[in-house]
Amino acid sequence: MSLFILTPLRGALLAVSLALAGCAAPVRPPAMASFVVLGEDGAAVARVVTQGAACPSIRFDQRDAAMAVRAPAATIAQRPTESAPADSKPGAFPVLTCEAPIPAGTAQATVNGHALPLPRAQVNRIVVIGDTGCRLKKNSSGPEYQDCNLPAAFPFARVAALAADWRPDLVVHVGDYHYRESACPADRPGCAGSPWGYGWDAWDADFFTPARKLLDAAPWVVARGNHESCTRAGQGWWRFLDPRLLLAGRDCNDAANDMKGNFSDPYAVPLGAGAQLIVLDTSATSYKGLAAGDPRMARYGADYRKMDELTRRAPYSIAVDHHPLLGFGAVRNKAGEVRLFGGDKGLQDAYGAVDPGMMPKGVKALLSGHVHLWEQVSFSSEHPTQFVSGFSGTAEDIVPLPETLAPQDSPAPGAVVASISSWIDGFGYMTMERAGADAWTVRVWDLDGKLRNTCAVTGSKSLCEIAHIR
Repeated sequence: MSLFILTPLRGALLAVSLALAGCAAPVRPPAMASFVVLGEDGAAVARVVTQGAACPSIRFDQRDAAMAVRAPAATIAQRPTESAPADSKPGAFPVLTCEAPIPAGTAQATVNGHALPLPRAQVNRIVVIGDTGCRLKKNSSGPEYQDCNLPAAFPFARVAALAADWRPDLVVHVGDYHYRESACPADRPGCAGSPWGYGWDAWDADFFTPARKLLDAAPWVVARGNHESCTRAGQGWWRFLDPRLLLAGRDCNDAANDMKGNFSDPYAVPLGAGAQLIVLDTSATSYKGLAAGDPRMARYGADYRKMDELTRRAPYSIAVDHHPLLGFGAVRNKAGEVRLFGGDKGLQDAYGAVDPGMMPKGVKALLSGHVHLWEQVSFSSEHPTQFVSGFSGTAEDIVPLPETLAPQDSPAPGAVVASISSWIDGFGYMTMERAGADAWTVRVWDLDGKLRNTCAVTGSKSLCEIAHIR
């Protein structure tokens, strides 16, 4: 089987050839995505998504190996989702997902001649993105439709290309890849014809096609967002992205198994030189908080203990999850007044029941998304510095954070803010460059590739040059 990557030139030549042959429309070649995700202990997994009938082989240095089927092509019966039954549909996945573990020490890995990015022993350059999909949602509180067909309104492809040009060693996505949940209204030309629902076509349009250049640039660490919970795009999450084995009952196909499909253990990804990432699955938390008897309390409490264990593997740990534990957001009430809200209440309840500090002492920084802005918060209390990188494609939050916090303003119980920086209503990406054993330089970039802010991270503290980007 041959996998075909359609470049603009190839596409033009194909269209001309078919037109000369008298064809009414060009025949689309099999879709293909190839990428590398890092899992437990940094184990690298090669993934291929193809419309072909069988998995391709993969070449490691001078040796060919078979790829295994992770998920066969299938259409999954409609299940309960976040949408009303009339506004949902079965999950159609007319693609084969293939995978193969990449042996440690591999110098080159290729699929049909296409080179895959390989992990580095020491990661010095990291791109951090999040909340990248195009929002199409029919809500009872009011519809939210983004103009997915307009690059200015949905600029994820540009963000991904710019981030790839920065030449990262690693890409960290903090969650929410998929947002095309509802059909575009007939009177909305900006998203006319967009695929929707939770199947492959929406995943391809929201993530795989716009992310292609960045998928080629470096291996990825992927955190799971609330948009990838089982009642949303969880089926695609497990088929395509999660680095672990896909087990029956964990695939989000049957709502009866959602307590299994919505949770997974934390794992560590070494960065070399004494640093590591700890990746958390927080997709099923609730900003409203968790009652004492809620089964999520016990599950997230167990995650805290596992995270605490993992911090003992390296002197410097950076936690990666979708929901910011220690960040702020803002809303405006009917009177026009700005009201701050703090970090995720569900996680604060669950982690706080184990440890009032809510984070193990070995965690020095948090990378999150969920709030559609860029943000940095550092604390005079013993809390890790928080970065929010939820500004890479999804319609932005536009209510500004205040330039000066009141003394009582805190994102979580006991957290005392020392400094805060933010950028509202601007798309872009964040980078991290290693500056020492426990030090990183964080930079914020816009859609013109222009540097908008620089922050210094030392240990669990951070400070940015600009408090509020304008």
